[in-house]
Amino acid sequence: MSNDSSSRPGVRVPASKVPASKVPASKVPAAENTLRVLKLLASKRGPLAASTIASTLELPRSTVYHLLDVMEQNGFVLHLHEEQRYGLGVSAFELSSAYSRQEPLSRLGRPLLAALVDRIGESAHLAVLHGRDVLYLVEERAKGRPSLVTDVGVRLPSHLTASGRAILAALPKAQVRALYPNAAAFSVRHSTEFQISKYSALQAHLDQVRTRGYATEHGEVTAGFGSVASVVRDHLGWPTAAIAVTFLEENVEQGNWPELAAQAGRTAAALSHRLYGRPAAG
Repeated sequence: MSNDSSSRPGVRVPASKVPASKVPASKVPAAENTLRVLKLLASKRGPLAASTIASTLELPRSTVYHLLDVMEQNGFVLHLHEEQRYGLGVSAFELSSAYSRQEPLSRLGRPLLAALVDRIGESAHLAVLHGRDVLYLVEERAKGRPSLVTDVGVRLPSHLTASGRAILAALPKAQVRALYPNAAAFSVRHSTEFQISKYSALQAHLDQVRTRGYATEHGEVTAGFGSVASVVRDHLGWPTAAIAVTFLEENVEQGNWPELAAQAGRTAAALSHRLYGRPAAG
């Protein structure tokens, strides 16, 4: 008897787990295959050869070339003649930009942050990386807690903030180095014992973030306030944003910081799941 669970009555196997040859035929195969090509290109970090697309999707090469030709004419793919590869085109970027304009991060993140604040009784915010800065998209202030500098639309140097450090720690080191090429890239708001004012100090701190699983901040933005933050990742595992919890350090013992970070981490995982389908943390 076969052990293939996809053949057992009552057992459903996600389409992504079923071999391409076993995926039910679409009533509109051209549309289905066009979307499959676009999804494949979007899942890769670089352009692909037509032969690679054909073999990966188990499609005839002639079919793939016809689809790519139509998509190229409409701007959805770009043919890199020198490399004989295909990447996403301007029209695909415009779709992505339209998605961004609809503020999915803010719309989906706000109720999750509100629930987080209700659970922990501390303020929280959602931020994205913008150049070397973090840009705050959502702030949820806990009842009875003071206002914060991290209001919606505010930009702060990423190396000073827990949110920024959480995102930077998830980037390749070469990219972080490009953002911080020299000492002039580092600014300081308050002089503290945890101050980061050079690249070696930043990388040492980011190594701690990677090991620990969350980022921290001790009064570098506003004296007396601490923060913990966790990164929000996209479907490829790249950092998209960060969720942070901010509090008066005198009110929260150091031993309780990991639990606040775990709460932020669960919220970040839930937002990743809503945006990209990444599994949410238990």
